[in-house]
Amino acid sequence: MEESNILNREVLSVMREKYKKMSIAERKVADFVVKNPHKTVDCNVADLAKLSGVSDATIVRMCHHIGYTGYYQFRITLARDMGKSQYSDIKVSNSTDEIEIFFREYAENMIAIGKRLDTETMWNCVKLIRNCGMAHIIAVGNTVPLSQYIGFRLGRLGVRSSFGLATEYYMNHINLAEPNDIVIAISKSGASKPILMGMELAKEKGLKSIAITAYEESPVAKMADYILLSRGKDISFNYYKDYSHTNMMATIDVLLEFLTNEESIRKKQADRPEIILSEYKV
Repeated sequence: MEESNILNREVLSVMREKYKKMSIAERKVADFVVKNPHKTVDCNVADLAKLSGVSDATIVRMCHHIGYTGYYQFRITLARDMGKSQYSDIKVSNSTDEIEIFFREYAENMIAIGKRLDTETMWNCVKLIRNCGMAHIIAVGNTVPLSQYIGFRLGRLGVRSSFGLATEYYMNHINLAEPNDIVIAISKSGASKPILMGMELAKEKGLKSIAITAYEESPVAKMADYILLSRGKDISFNYYKDYSHTNMMATIDVLLEFLTNEESIRKKQADRPEIILSEYKV
């Protein structure tokens, strides 16, 4: 079955069709998914393995067996199926009350992120970044703009950093890193293979790493020395809203606020570019 064809089909239909060809362990996964599709889309590999009573490897094998490139592709396709009619019944009025409701939900979500973040971990991350030679920021896909944002802000705070648009760029930087350099990995799902490749290389070189992710049990989180969770309220995975960076931006901004040190900025003249460029602003 060609990939382009399977992505146009409903996941549950594909699973039922392939069920008899699955192993006993894979069928346990399929049984859970068919009975709990909405719960499944909220799970990463480790979560689904635990709920199905199988290993992480079985989940990945099952996805490959029925035609998907991996669990992530399987999950987002299932999420798409679950969310097809999600917005058809939503009616947004022009009243300010509706706008206020959205912003109130954002505010409540920010508070929830603050409750999840561990204070000691946050301060350990601050110390690690302040004392590093260079912070190598790695991200892929739609989180790349976040790496550029944090890289620019770190520069204004007097912290040297590297960040690039391609995996090859950050792999080069990490490969040539000095012993006191660190890696900051940004991955909402925590399951991106290119990010894991960068972290594996960093670990080989003995570099400390910080993961900014929404999932504590994800592969990226497990490989990091410190985890900054960007997950707010427990809400269902949303295929259409999953590209939002609101939560991760909030976590990053809090980290940057704690990093801000005026004495260090003056000592390193980190804000000099802003003064130089000021003549170009009205």
